[in-house]
Amino acid sequence: MLALGIDPGTAIVGYGLVRELSDGALQPVAYDVITTPAGMPMWERLEIIYDGLTAVLRQYKPDRVGVEEMFFAKNVTTAITVAQARGVIMLALHQARIPIAEYKPNAVKQSLTGYGAADKRQMQEMVRLMLGLDKIPKPDDAADALAIAITDLHSARYSTLGGDWG
Repeated sequence: MLALGIDPGTAIVGYGLVRELSDGALQPVAYDVITTPAGMPMWERLEIIYDGLTAVLRQYKPDRVGVEEMFFAKNVTTAITVAQARGVIMLALHQARIPIAEYKPNAVKQSLTGYGAADKRQMQEMVRLMLGLDKIPKPDDAADALAIAITDLHSARYSTLGGDWG
């Protein structure tokens, strides 16, 4: 099973693809970011995000996708722009007819580290270890997206047993 994890943003959207092998091992497939230039009108930035994500979906054809839920930000303007980007992301995923799951940041931390308040460095190290990588994936947004993909694969496995990670 191939899972796509997405860390939404306006300037940077992280994505990571992880395959679960028949023996349960996790294999990194690809990870990167979609970036948009600062100062560009929002509608053009949203188009770049949409086009970039649809290209990823066409190239890799994931079986499922996990998207990080928004958490309330202190900066309302930032929250609104991230929500716009997240809307475009959700639309692209829905149009591709891929099952979508959403995860709160603390659920992703819990899934990877066993501790819902783990710091970013702990999460990134767990991503590195779980995927057998030599170094922590960069940039941070791509590492976060890989963490979301891993969480989604864990959730898919757990849900077949009757549980719910959301």
